[in-house]
Amino acid sequence: MDSKFESDSKSDFLIIGGGISGLSAALALEKYGKVLILTKGNKKSNTYYAAGGIAASGPWSDDFEGHIQDTIIAGDGLCDPEVVQTIIHKGTERIKDLLEWGVDFDKRSATQFDLGKEGGHHTRRVLHHEDLTGKAIIETLLGRVASCPNIKIRPEQVAINLIEIDGTCSGVYVLDQNVGKIYTIQAKAIILATGGIGKVYLYTSNPDVASGDGIAMASRIGAEIINMEMVQFHPTCLYHPLAKNALITEAIRGEGAILTDIRGKRFMEGIHPQKELAPRDIVARAIDLVLKETGDDYVLLDISFKDAEYLKKRFPGVYETCMKFDIDFTKQPIPVVPAAHYSCGGIKASISGATNIPHLYAIGECTCTGFHGANRLASNSLLEGIVCGHECGEEVGKKYGQLPLPNISLKEWSEKNITDSKEAFVISFNWAEIRNVMQNYAAIIRSDSYLLRARHRISLIHEEVDTYYWNFKITADLVELRNLLTVARLIVESALARKESRGAHYTLDYPQKGNVVKDTSIKRYW
Repeated sequence: MDSKFESDSKSDFLIIGGGISGLSAALALEKYGKVLILTKGNKKSNTYYAAGGIAASGPWSDDFEGHIQDTIIAGDGLCDPEVVQTIIHKGTERIKDLLEWGVDFDKRSATQFDLGKEGGHHTRRVLHHEDLTGKAIIETLLGRVASCPNIKIRPEQVAINLIEIDGTCSGVYVLDQNVGKIYTIQAKAIILATGGIGKVYLYTSNPDVASGDGIAMASRIGAEIINMEMVQFHPTCLYHPLAKNALITEAIRGEGAILTDIRGKRFMEGIHPQKELAPRDIVARAIDLVLKETGDDYVLLDISFKDAEYLKKRFPGVYETCMKFDIDFTKQPIPVVPAAHYSCGGIKASISGATNIPHLYAIGECTCTGFHGANRLASNSLLEGIVCGHECGEEVGKKYGQLPLPNISLKEWSEKNITDSKEAFVISFNWAEIRNVMQNYAAIIRSDSYLLRARHRISLIHEEVDTYYWNFKITADLVELRNLLTVARLIVESALARKESRGAHYTLDYPQKGNVVKDTSIKRYW
């Protein structure tokens, strides 16, 4: 693909992000006009690494009400019941689309799916393809997109800033990593599908692309950002000095795995009736408390008492990952730690992605629709992504498809008096400091004193990064650093604003639930 674009590129519709929500929106939009998708790198988005599956109710698991109630219970008082009902009911048709397009969900027989059970679910309703569900879905959607002449994907493109004109989102500045040039794109509507914020923490299950770009860009033009304190930590990521972003799927606990400390003492039995299958926030906090009390670096996840051949067939991804580090989980426990996994907060958006900024839409993990509340139910993320992506594509297409592009001129990015930096270490040093500050002061267990320390350190980093940003040539690493810094500030300020413990937000100063504060809202921060 030619990477030398005109300085003022135009498209009917622009989607930033190529995960399940972005691709689903594109497939719904393409009948209404030309769709351009920008991606930072390859196909390995957060969706690609989604191992467990996609929770969905339909003929295969006729339990809509149970799914709704499990979602609301996990959300701990912050779910919007109407949103939950709508997404779960609309999910049936979207699953049928995936089946029609060729996603090969595992089956027990010719007519019966092999449904998984994960934390917070009271019955089996998780469709999966081995433990590589996200990979199977992404590859299917990409194949579908490739057959649509109205959809084009530009890889190696980094969105820098949204362009706001008279209160309306009119375009975006983009860095083409292939040639190192910055250009503009104008579109009738811009859809953010940029995924999560995991890289703001030292330990995360997310890939390197999860730097909170959409949330940061939207915040800078005045989009409402809510509930950013609700960062979900996955209880079980592989602990090994050479492992990176190695998620150990929750489905393993769904098949009977137990958690113990390194001395073999099981600790979930007295904490929650569902034991290891309690909601993620409860399991992650229990592990964190064990580590703090014992001083150990990790706990153990053990399913070695199950049949080895069954485990290899059911969890080939986990088996392959663990064996890279000489851990045979069919014979020994897996060392695990909690890691930042999913942002339940984000850009305030409707099911169809509408935000408070005209012509700006947002879908997927970068949003807060009210579906997940204070804590996401396992395997509900892919469901939200595919439903909201489709709904967004339909709404945007019907609303803007017949309208012409506004006759405006976007101001070009100025790099006058900007030089190449000879101090790139400033980026890597500040990136590392942000992640350490957030991991130590704003992670699973918080307090006002921790958060105030984080605020102070982040404000000092901000001064250095801001000076660097405006004086040296823009690079992808610098853009991501700036976005992570914005996200860190949003998380800390939102956490300070919530004077209670609820869902994924737990603070030592306010350990009980208070009166329900529906949203901690922050506008135009930095």
